[in-house]
Amino acid sequence: MSKIGFIGTGNMGYAMIKGIAGSLKDVELVYTDVNKDRLEQIKSEIGYSYVNSNAECVKNSKYVILAVKPQYYQQVLDDIKEVVTSENIIISIAPGINIEYLKNNLGKNIKIVRAMPNTPALVGQGMSAISFSDDDYEIIEKEMVNNIFKSFGEMVELPEHLMNAVVAVSGSSPAYVYMFIEAMADAGVLFGLPRDTSYKLAAGSVLGSAKMVLETGRHPGELKDAVCSPGGTTIEAVSELEKNGFRSAVIEAMKSCYNKTISF
Repeated sequence: MSKIGFIGTGNMGYAMIKGIAGSLKDVELVYTDVNKDRLEQIKSEIGYSYVNSNAECVKNSKYVILAVKPQYYQQVLDDIKEVVTSENIIISIAPGINIEYLKNNLGKNIKIVRAMPNTPALVGQGMSAISFSDDDYEIIEKEMVNNIFKSFGEMVELPEHLMNAVVAVSGSSPAYVYMFIEAMADAGVLFGLPRDTSYKLAAGSVLGSAKMVLETGRHPGELKDAVCSPGGTTIEAVSELEKNGFRSAVIEAMKSCYNKTISF
């Protein structure tokens, strides 16, 4: 029985708890949060028991997910540093918090996993990247960490120096995609489509397009070209997007996201 603890049950923590509870067998979950109403809500919806302190969560878990925002990390680390041991595996999901910082606060002998999931985990479609600290993990420990992140979507393992880029490309990017869907749906409403129908059409197109990239292995540019008939409606729209700096705007936005990540 693997014991998994969560410190923090906000949007990302809740999504991960839900995925683990629904997908992994032979696990025991425990969680804590400053919001007691939130804890009661999760207990009634998903089950398992919550505890009343960060230290208690660590004592009752082997795998401890720190699902709090970066500005609260120091307080959490101060709460748990006296109870964490080399038997624990600490999993950090906050942008900008690196392995060295965690080891400096918790101890050089503590195994640290730095991870970046995203909120589509809530519907089993999360995309996560993980980096393991340079410690001697047992095979079963790495398998369990992998299984945690696969329980709510897909995951890749990367060297830690690439994790800040992951924040921009997959961690924060659902927000950009939602804006794109909203803009397309607004245009549909402008043209007379009912609001709910317009959202369904726009969101379904984004979902299908993403699956085309992942499942065909074809370059996104090639797939775009296949939709753009000579002199047709699609190339007209693509021309207008290029005129307004669509791709440049996306890249610049992601650069800002990346720069914010490294400034924490």
